[in-house]
Amino acid sequence: MRDFQNVGAVAHVIQLAVAPVFLLTAVGTMLSVMTNRLARIIDRARVLEAKLEAAHPDHPEATVKLHTNLATLSRRADLIGHAITLCTSTAVLVCTVIALLFVGDYIRYDMSLPIALLFILAMLLLVLGLINFLREIFIAKARLHIGPH
Repeated sequence: MRDFQNVGAVAHVIQLAVAPVFLLTAVGTMLSVMTNRLARIIDRARVLEAKLEAAHPDHPEATVKLHTNLATLSRRADLIGHAITLCTSTAVLVCTVIALLFVGDYIRYDMSLPIALLFILAMLLLVLGLINFLREIFIAKARLHIGPH
């Protein structure tokens, strides 16, 4: 009869772990979006750096514009890099929460406090990551020029 109780306990822990697993999926999707944006920023910076190397010294205004655009891309890359770091930290903490759910059940120890604290920390890191992501989007939008200049 003890085996059925253990299976029931594990099933209950799995039920508790489902919500953090969905959160982990969402964070993974956000990380994918962020890494794609970072790749686009890097690609654009490489194009501008090539233009900078080929720029004529007779056109200093073009060089200044290229430097300005590269500085903006550098700022965007920093923000998205911080967002990726924060969201990756969130994912690590969520994985830790899931592991602690199982460890706590296995060793029959009340892990509710460490789990709650880690989950709160994970949510704070996620919020900070999303704020950095939003700041990067605001900078990109502010520098957007559509149509003739």
